[in-house]
Amino acid sequence: MCIGRKIVTFVPRLTTKTFMKKIQVIIERSSDGKYTAYTQNFEKFGLIGYGCSVVDTIDDFLSAYDEIKDIKGAKVPELIFDFKYDTASFLDFYKNIMSKSGLEVITGIHQKQLWHYASGTKKPRPETVKKIEKNLHKFADELKQIHFVI
Repeated sequence: MCIGRKIVTFVPRLTTKTFMKKIQVIIERSSDGKYTAYTQNFEKFGLIGYGCSVVDTIDDFLSAYDEIKDIKGAKVPELIFDFKYDTASFLDFYKNIMSKSGLEVITGIHQKQLWHYASGTKKPRPETVKKIEKNLHKFADELKQIHFVI
């Protein structure tokens, strides 16, 4: 049985340095409702994390990286992880921060449809995924333009 933790933000335990290699990590929710994080196209070794929430899965993934560094020592390169989400994982990870009605305004996707994507009952088409991502990035760019009067 999984016990979810509430967390507002996720800060990776690794810092950015110029000599580190960036590795893509895919986070997906499986049909049993649990999550998996795995490396893609990294030939040195495989890393996998599992959990009942996105946060637990990332923690498990980073622990696996720490463990392999402890075992292999200097043979393990310093890595930066670029986490990429499937739609259901993204919606789950940010559910306490962004409401479905707010996401509807941002993405242009009806919140009922977003609920289907979040629950895994329906999977969005590639065009829909691109639309969601594009509109979220546009919203993030708008947020960057906000300045407050002091």
